[in-house]
Amino acid sequence: MAKLYFYYAAMNAGKSTNLLQADFNYRERGMGTTLWTAAHDHRAGPGSIGSRLGIAMPAHSYSAGTDLLSEISGELDRRPLHCALVDEAQFLTRAQVLQLCRLADERNLPVLCYGLRTDFLGQLFEGSAALLALADALVELKAVCECGRKASMNLRVDGQGRAITSGEQTEIGGNDRYLALCRRHFFARLDDTPAQSSSSSSSIRSSA
Repeated sequence: MAKLYFYYAAMNAGKSTNLLQADFNYRERGMGTTLWTAAHDHRAGPGSIGSRLGIAMPAHSYSAGTDLLSEISGELDRRPLHCALVDEAQFLTRAQVLQLCRLADERNLPVLCYGLRTDFLGQLFEGSAALLALADALVELKAVCECGRKASMNLRVDGQGRAITSGEQTEIGGNDRYLALCRRHFFARLDDTPAQSSSSSSSIRSSA
């Protein structure tokens, strides 16, 4: 029986690198793969999954309205597939995660999803919440905080490196916009925000 996997971590843990390595391992053995990534993430170019190491591979793009069960099943009917790999999986909808469950359960196709667990406020993304609830296997990849401890949180920062505590949940960016921090230093940086944001950071901590 095929499984649905969720590989999750904070920023800069090498999620895309791990995905591309898994893809290479399958293809090296003559096995077919299909790669997918969020349509609005253009950091490696449209329709591409890129690693900070400088490697990239073309990929299909998905948005909230994409029927992944139909799209990947159609590809599976046209050619042999041994694995589906999904990057930026935090941006999946719950319905799409259920579609990926069906690919594993009904089409016997392993599905490997890679993404963030939480956003810049420490809240679960919809896709991540569904994957944490429904995936057969959960694998945490390790990022490192500036203090040397495991980084599990993603802090959004402005151009001066100050924490941002309000805004849209989805904002694509790299090291210029996000810092991977341990929980202790994540909340410490939120507490250091200017006075106008203090109420926001306090509510984040109290509701966490």
